[in-house]
Amino acid sequence: MKSVSKLVLFRNWQYTLLGAIAMTIVLWSAVQVPGLALGAKFMPANPKLGETLVVNITASPGKTTPPIVKVGSKTYPAFEMGANLFRAMIPTTPLEKPGDREVTISDNTDTTKLKIPVADRKFRIQHINFSPGKSGIEATELELKQVAAFKATISNDKLWDGKFIAPNQGRTSSPYGVRRTYNGALATDYYHRGLDYAGGYGSAVVAPAGGKVLLVGYEKKGFRVHGNVVGVDHGQGLVSIFMHLSKITVEEGQMLASGDRLGSIGNTGSSTGPHLHWGLYVNGVSVDPVQWRSSSID
Repeated sequence: MKSVSKLVLFRNWQYTLLGAIAMTIVLWSAVQVPGLALGAKFMPANPKLGETLVVNITASPGKTTPPIVKVGSKTYPAFEMGANLFRAMIPTTPLEKPGDREVTISDNTDTTKLKIPVADRKFRIQHINFSPGKSGIEATELELKQVAAFKATISNDKLWDGKFIAPNQGRTSSPYGVRRTYNGALATDYYHRGLDYAGGYGSAVVAPAGGKVLLVGYEKKGFRVHGNVVGVDHGQGLVSIFMHLSKITVEEGQMLASGDRLGSIGNTGSSTGPHLHWGLYVNGVSVDPVQWRSSSID
């Protein structure tokens, strides 16, 4: 009787062991199935209007195709940052409403939804009075076309490294996001798309980060609003534009490192006095450069 009980116990233990081994194999296999490991996290921790939402995505082992990242009907490119790691950047603007942004991430096998709360932010109103001859300047079709094409640039290689630096040593005379009146009239659907630096006429303008010069335009060749202008591609949908220059010292196609000189402050184009306008764009949308100067987005 005792030997029969022992046999039953042994068999029960054997079945339990085999079951555990089988469960272990199933679980181990499960985490290898493409799509089941899809996950994401974002930065900054407490984003505000005008800032860039950076979404870091962990894909399933073996996934090499970038996931699809969407907010509403808008799709944002994701770039490979390492083994099974991808990143997408989502711009926000002062004209949007604060609140949650629902980000949908899909790799054709699995889908993850992420809710990102974007806080409100107050932007002041600035009053601009143009001197005779400067008021009412309209952009030419040439500059509108070339600048729009430049801002829409999305290249694969990441050319920046770490925090951005100031492109000029002058004080900031106009921050990002302010609303404006021009000669007393409020500009509708407008916000200041960059930072203005009130450096001295002819003072150096440098690249705030590594990149490739994609746009060089001159006032005398039709850039009536932008004036003498330089556009630098930092890669992966991130570009900088530098306006109203008195002098340009780079050429299209030239590679720049952080701190390399690209021109000098001037008063060309639609400008009320010597200054530099630096605009930073993510996937074609103007974002606050201050975030990129204060945080390292690698």
